[in-house]
Amino acid sequence: MKRTLIIAEAGVNHNGDINIAKKLVDAAADAGVDYVKFQTFKADKLVNKDAKQADYQIENTGVVESQYQMLKRLELTDENHHILIDYCDKKGVKFLSTAFDFESIEFLKDKLDFYKIPSGEITNLPYLIKVAKLKLPIVMSTGMANMQEVKEALAVLIAHGINKEDVTILHCNTEYPTPMKDVNLLAMKTIEKELGVEIGYSDHTLGIEIPISAVTLGATVIEKHFTIDKTMEGPDHKASLEPNELKAMVAGIRAIELAMGNGIKTPSESEQKNIKIARKSIVALTDIKEGEVFNESNITVKRPGTGISPMKWNEVLGSRASRNYKADELL
Repeated sequence: MKRTLIIAEAGVNHNGDINIAKKLVDAAADAGVDYVKFQTFKADKLVNKDAKQADYQIENTGVVESQYQMLKRLELTDENHHILIDYCDKKGVKFLSTAFDFESIEFLKDKLDFYKIPSGEITNLPYLIKVAKLKLPIVMSTGMANMQEVKEALAVLIAHGINKEDVTILHCNTEYPTPMKDVNLLAMKTIEKELGVEIGYSDHTLGIEIPISAVTLGATVIEKHFTIDKTMEGPDHKASLEPNELKAMVAGIRAIELAMGNGIKTPSESEQKNIKIARKSIVALTDIKEGEVFNESNITVKRPGTGISPMKWNEVLGSRASRNYKADELL
């Protein structure tokens, strides 16, 4: 199967500290992901100063404040971005970030292999048009969206110059953590069927089972939040993987890719040697003399499978022995 592109979502789990951000890059590189993704924004341009936090943000931070106050602490400077891009290159993992405002889109446009649209911008027409005009491949998350909204967003991208073949749409649920009953993983297949696009999954559940399962259903991109330590202060740490879990998820996905195979039902190379051992042959149940008729009283079926196949049982019944056979001897 096609190799799954794995995005480790550092997001804002650096807590505004470039040194923590570097540790996140270290962990992502060690886990063997393809990209480590941050978030690029200016709080002044992203959110109204009176906008309230989401319930999960209050619960995970233990602090009641405005979104603006929270996000202002989590900004990365332009210099921080350049440091991280260089550091990712040094560590052998690719840099990625999601922009949340026009200024950030412009800043990132020459720094990315593809553009990642976050769930919250799927109904932002000016944003979608701006991104489409960059002419980069697009990966778009669809948390909180219904199918009609996904279709409309895709139509905007295509209308402004993006080829559908260059779009991957990620099924997603924007709750941190996502309850298992709300994952609705089959919706990813619905997106594939109705829109005819590459599909993937952006995961906010606890654990690694769901993103691995998504790969078995055809996800070509997996995105997953991770952190250095789930007990750190911040809105997303508790719903993120720790480094050892991230490494396990990557290993699980790569194993599934191997296990999926090519879909052709045929004996594998590894099991060829067991065919003659595990299968059976027609053997003499009793001593049989030359010329005697084979019947259900004097022949049976036993291992190994080096003689006449039991699938020829009816052909053997009623025929005559061409020589003498001892009991338990293969015909």
